[in-house]
Amino acid sequence: MKVFISADIEGITGVTHWNETSKTNQEGVSFVEQMTSEVKAACEGAIKAGAKEIWIKDAHGSGRNIDSSKLPENIKIVRGWSRDPYSMVQGINESFDAAMFIGYHSAAGSGGNPLSHTMRGSVIYEMRINGERVSEFTLYSYACQYHGVPSVFISGDKKITEDAKGINKNIETVAVMEGVGNSTVSIHPDVSVKKIEEEVTKALNKDISKCNIELPEEFVLEIQYVHHYDAYTYSFYPGAELVDECTVRFTSKDYYEIIRAVLFMK
Repeated sequence: MKVFISADIEGITGVTHWNETSKTNQEGVSFVEQMTSEVKAACEGAIKAGAKEIWIKDAHGSGRNIDSSKLPENIKIVRGWSRDPYSMVQGINESFDAAMFIGYHSAAGSGGNPLSHTMRGSVIYEMRINGERVSEFTLYSYACQYHGVPSVFISGDKKITEDAKGINKNIETVAVMEGVGNSTVSIHPDVSVKKIEEEVTKALNKDISKCNIELPEEFVLEIQYVHHYDAYTYSFYPGAELVDECTVRFTSKDYYEIIRAVLFMK
């Protein structure tokens, strides 16, 4: 079994403030360590279920957060950013059996996490596909499904796990925190690690084909920007149109074109 893991930090246990999301900030050191611990737990759970090869995309900030020396030896880790359209799932292809998401967070415009955002929080107010608000999980679980790879597990804040269930009712989830206004309520870090390992094993021991979802026949991407001048600029992306002062729309039947548009319009 070959498994792909995408890991972010805003949905890692306890993370509440932007200062806690960077290892270059003293406040962030312990949370980057927890990010490594939760990814390690996912790897160990996958190995218990029979995974022989595990790819990990460090998908936060610099892309250089996870301490790979603490991970099992059968991993390959993607660090940094190639800047291709697959972004947070760089390296995904048809050779993988399953995809998993660790430390994911609620979408821009959502109240599920003090750090809710989709891609660039300072630029994008909200992103929608076919009228539905989308998170980074939505964007990149769709990208995995585009290659026939089902998303079988997600951990993060309570809201994103609920949203994931709304997209894929068979996905296994672990909610490690809940956002309340500008605060979070989190479980103990060690409990998070234990739950992630257990639920990943459970997810991969099931019939993972049941986690496949049917992608829409057509995708209408709408990005509402914080600043009107960003909307104006990105409306010049080929095929895009300015809907109102702050919103740009792009439509395609090919999902790859959607994630390529996001790459250049964020």
